Amino acid sequence: MTGLTHLDANGAAHMVDVGSKADTAREAVASGRITMSAQAATAIHQGAAKKGDVIAVARVAGIMAAKRTSDLIPLCHPLPLTRVVIDLQPDDNGVTVTATCATTGKTGVEMEAITAVSVALLTIYDMAKAIDRGMIIGDVRLLEKRGGKSGEWLAPALTPDKAI
Repeated sequence: MTGLTHLDANGAAHMVDVGSKADTAREAVASGRITMSAQAATAIHQGAAKKGDVIAVARVAGIMAAKRTSDLIPLCHPLPLTRVVIDLQPDDNGVTVTATCATTGKTGVEMEAITAVSVALLTIYDMAKAIDRGMIIGDVRLLEKRGGKSGEWLAPALTPDKAI
């Protein structure tokens, strides 16, 4: 099985050896969205959810998740994160979450950014499920990454025919 970096010559899973790679500045940005009823969105926006400040708790959950990514993703390297920023934008029918993660190291932070977004969205669901159990989490994806040997990558724009 060639071309799959997390498989050895025998097809067994292994952690990629990044020891010979140079340390470089690396950054990744990911986003996702949770869509919900107007009632749930209003409660979140006004800070009126029974479990407390949904936005503040989701922000902390996203940061914590980024820091624990290697505990959740089996072959992911533990990274010394230098920055994690979680932006939550509530609107009339949901919340969009964007995570930016950075490090200086031998491997990228894409998984940390995607994990941060996912856990922040799950936290919003958990804190607002008493208002709306039908919330929909979606569109979780990497938007951009910088650094390392492969350089910069930007996600193609989504169009209705390319919707996730």
